[in-house]
Amino acid sequence: MTAHSADHEPVRTTCPYCGTGCGVLGGPAPMTPGDPEHPTNFGRVCAKGSALGETLGLENRLLHPMVGGRRASWDEALDLTARRFAEAVEKHGPDSVAFYVSGQLLTEDYYVANKLMKGFIGSGNIDTNSRLCMASSVAGHRRAFGEDLVPCSYEDLDEADLVVLVGSNAAWCHPILFRRLTDARARRGTKIVAIDPRRTATAADADLFLPVQPGTDVLLFNGLLAHLARVGRIDRDFVSEHTNGFEDALAKAQSDAPEFYAIAEECGVPFDDLVAFYDLFAATERTVTVYSQGVNQSSRGTDKVNAIINCHLATGRIGHAGMGPFSFTGQPNAMGGREVGGLANQLAAHMTLENPADLDRVQRFWKTQKLATASGLKAVDMFDALADGRIKALWVMGTNPAASMPNGNQVRKALANCDFLVVSDCVPGTDTARHADVLFPAAGWGEKDGTVTNSERRISRQRAFMPLPGETRPDWRIVCDVAQRMGFGEAFGFRNAASIFREHAALSAFENHGERVFDIGGLADLTDHEFEALKPVQWPVPAGQRAGTARLFCDRRFPTPDGRARFIAVGQQAPANATGQGHPVVLNTGRLRDQWHTMTRTGEVARLMAQAPEPVLELNPADAISLGIADGGFAEVSSAWGRAVARVRVTTDQTKGQAFLPMHWTDDVTAHGSPGRVANPACDAVSGQPELKHTPARLAPFAARWEGLFLSRRRFRPRGFGYWARSAVPGGYAYRLAGLEPAGEGIVLGLSLMASQNGLLDYHDRQRGLFRAAALDDGGAMTECLMVGGPAGLPDPVWLMELFADRRVVTAGERRVLLGARSVTPQPSEGRIVCSCFGVGEERIRRAIRDGVGDTAALGRVLKCGTNCGSCLPELRDLVSQEAPAVPA
Repeated sequence: MTAHSADHEPVRTTCPYCGTGCGVLGGPAPMTPGDPEHPTNFGRVCAKGSALGETLGLENRLLHPMVGGRRASWDEALDLTARRFAEAVEKHGPDSVAFYVSGQLLTEDYYVANKLMKGFIGSGNIDTNSRLCMASSVAGHRRAFGEDLVPCSYEDLDEADLVVLVGSNAAWCHPILFRRLTDARARRGTKIVAIDPRRTATAADADLFLPVQPGTDVLLFNGLLAHLARVGRIDRDFVSEHTNGFEDALAKAQSDAPEFYAIAEECGVPFDDLVAFYDLFAATERTVTVYSQGVNQSSRGTDKVNAIINCHLATGRIGHAGMGPFSFTGQPNAMGGREVGGLANQLAAHMTLENPADLDRVQRFWKTQKLATASGLKAVDMFDALADGRIKALWVMGTNPAASMPNGNQVRKALANCDFLVVSDCVPGTDTARHADVLFPAAGWGEKDGTVTNSERRISRQRAFMPLPGETRPDWRIVCDVAQRMGFGEAFGFRNAASIFREHAALSAFENHGERVFDIGGLADLTDHEFEALKPVQWPVPAGQRAGTARLFCDRRFPTPDGRARFIAVGQQAPANATGQGHPVVLNTGRLRDQWHTMTRTGEVARLMAQAPEPVLELNPADAISLGIADGGFAEVSSAWGRAVARVRVTTDQTKGQAFLPMHWTDDVTAHGSPGRVANPACDAVSGQPELKHTPARLAPFAARWEGLFLSRRRFRPRGFGYWARSAVPGGYAYRLAGLEPAGEGIVLGLSLMASQNGLLDYHDRQRGLFRAAALDDGGAMTECLMVGGPAGLPDPVWLMELFADRRVVTAGERRVLLGARSVTPQPSEGRIVCSCFGVGEERIRRAIRDGVGDTAALGRVLKCGTNCGSCLPELRDLVSQEAPAVPA
């Protein structure tokens, strides 16, 4: 595709973050406001989406191939990759090689990668980081419906009278959908129930919050199923005519959850709230149950999914407006990857490796004699095989498993010892890329062209609006180049993304006589021009059609052999790894509002880093007191698999005995802050999805004797510090430092970071353990600044950071107070940033509320917070509620 020109209108494209799939406008600035014509978001974007234009610079980009750490030509890198993979296959068999791909890829990239591995190398060893987020939903859908199908549409959120969010912090992870939901509540009185171990922003904004104990979701929904039967809310006609297995599922539920008091006690939910939820669900026909990673990322994730689906099947609440089980996808194209067979236990186009007819069909369509006939290794097993040498060559595309996989220490060792590791990525310095023998420079968002599919099965175009920088290439092109060098050129002679999409669409319709719901045959004959102009469309789109299908199962038919949905009898079981005396705390991981995955994109945007500039461990006040861990101090988190160190936030949002550490932090941006090093590798037996919500852990104080803050224009990785974390700030980077050594040694370590110690302004109070140093350039502007002090002894750095960002001459008056890090004019504290769009902190918001600003609309008028993307509105409402007693009548 021709890159966007400044002379043309903005290009309609799709956001590259979560599975919501918002339409955005790219170019010519480039600017990325929301696309008002996209049916997903109607112009709205979240904080991450609104900052997309700030992620498009070429700093820290991988712009040319590298082999063995040196720059190489494309021919050298491609030839070497093809030769090493072919040699491994010839010597050790096709299962000695593997691809680990990503929901960040476009569908066309995914399609050719799966075709190469399963169709022509002949192994099932292609899996994806979607295994970490959506595999349990896939398995639950297949067990209940016969195919991986999401029955709902976003329109159902508009039309529901009750929406139950289970293990979904949608207010942060899918903020545009949560705003759509709260709009529906304001318009029609929709009730919102949140079920989660933590009091998240979603829970704070819900009408009813059930703080379930981790791992008790099956018990909760089995209790609901038994209650629905008890009060006569089973749709007997639907159950008898369109389902199988109801009696077994109900009997198991009744045995599992015989009465309310036992359920409430084991789930940790107040009895009255449990009864209120059950009664509300029973009485409300138009009910949508949304679930996400809190359900999926579990050693019992598939059973949790089916326990939820059972309740919808039992009431017939599926296939109609405003009702159904609704899986919110984590990544922008996790569903697109599922469509093309990107998981190790899938074939392609929703066909299966277990069905001989499907194998024959795909083999004939692809014209290959090497089709894989068995499932490959799922993610955790794949890296175990890498560690023990069964996998000789691995290609990682668009993801960072060294940071994101559980048991991260072993994963890092496996990558370091891999015979031949290839990484395709946009940046060169990820924890994974650091071990690569070959690095391929992949095109990034705004540069590549293709399609993605969101949570409601809506296919949207990602369009390029910038030229390919340096020597970068789209992922599909790189895969095809390797395939051709391996001798499979005829099958990989694609000209562009449109030609790949046509083949993908044709395969979905090939000999598909209604057995598979996934069918986009109506798009198989799109011309290049029509592909370029393709508007968002929901599948299925059968042959002869161009319009999509908003809602599935309206005809009450399911893609099972007998056309009936299947109840799955599931029982409550404890998580795979129980807490005990040595590791008594349940460690949970998850997303932050303003960050994405391992922060290779969002971590370079200063306003997105403002909300959480370093890894923060959240824990309950009672636990903090018993463990001697101070709010604002540091804690060491250890498990049987590793350790991490993080700043501490003490909050009643956390339940006693549990802790939360965000998933995003990596070795590239912090020392010892990566939760993957701690997380346990236990997996769901059906889906293979790892248990990332329940790691038995031990917490202890990390007794730092000094803390420091270093501001610099340079981006680097400090060494020798017990703790450090880097965050982008206006004008450069902030490095937060801490150590166990005496403060004097901390000062020496801190000074070692400064580019030049000539002409420093410095101040040292040895008795109080304080040290300040600043470097000015020849023009008198500050280029670096260092502050070192005792634990929690550093001043509020807001004014200092503003001076650093301005890059202006520091006046004589400012120099006198510079080393005290205080403004010439005293300023009140901003506090933790709540509104990233306008940099509004918690303390400023609380002051405004105490001064009489009594609701979110008024806060928006006075402070502007909440008036742009709206992602902070749940927190603003929560703050208003907390401060309400102090507001004058």
